Amino acid sequence: MSSTQTMRDTQAMEDIQTIPSIAERHLQNHVSLQQTISNSLVMAYRSVRKMRRTPEQFFDVTLQPILFTLMFTYIFGGAIAGNIQSYLPIIIPGILVQTVITTSVVTGVQLREDMNKGVFNRFRSLPIARISPLAGALLADTIRYGIAIVLTIAMGFIMGYRPELFGIVIGGVLVLVASWCISWIFAFFGVIARTASSVQGISMMVLFPLTFLSNAFVPANTLPDWLQVFVKFNPISHLVSAVRLLANSGTIGQDFWLTLLGAAAIVLIFAPLTMKAYMRKA
Repeated sequence: MSSTQTMRDTQAMEDIQTIPSIAERHLQNHVSLQQTISNSLVMAYRSVRKMRRTPEQFFDVTLQPILFTLMFTYIFGGAIAGNIQSYLPIIIPGILVQTVITTSVVTGVQLREDMNKGVFNRFRSLPIARISPLAGALLADTIRYGIAIVLTIAMGFIMGYRPELFGIVIGGVLVLVASWCISWIFAFFGVIARTASSVQGISMMVLFPLTFLSNAFVPANTLPDWLQVFVKFNPISHLVSAVRLLANSGTIGQDFWLTLLGAAAIVLIFAPLTMKAYMRKA
């Protein structure tokens, strides 16, 4: 055997001896916060690229704000406020909330579609934070919420609505944050349901009473007494009242803080439930 071959064998044995044993390795069974954020942003970027390839996903956030603003304003304006201009400060914040909250249903529907295709099974096998596929998808949907917010405010401005600039900006951010938090509810439906159509049906059954039985379109004092009780405690009513006060007077009221408190409670409850169901079914 040549001296060169002997040196190679000796070097190989030294390399083997330097590899730590399994007992000596410090394996991590958790992911740091920084890596979780990084993984979630990557998953959000994936969802954004998916939106670019399927532009029909933007039909609801582009057409619905325009149609709803025109229909509700011209149908109810004269009957409720006497004229269109007097009704705009009431209806535009209501349409803003109703449109964006309704848009958040799509989160659960698309989540169920991806899970049926087996995409999330591949994500679960990767060395990434478990919450990142869900958080990334929900984070990417804020782009759709932002489009709906801008278009609704723009339609109101075209029709003659002149809100407080600072107030409407803060109100738009509040709606975006609240919609993202509420989307965890629909994400939970997306995980536990079997089909995308059932997710949409369940979500609409929950959402319709909350949005239409609120103060979004008509003043609460015009409703029957028994219905006023529901409207008073309806979380959507608090969100609409907060946005309406911000947009019309630039003031942060009690409903603003109640909305943030309720949004935080939704995330604290439904994010763990969604993750638990996702890890069991994905």
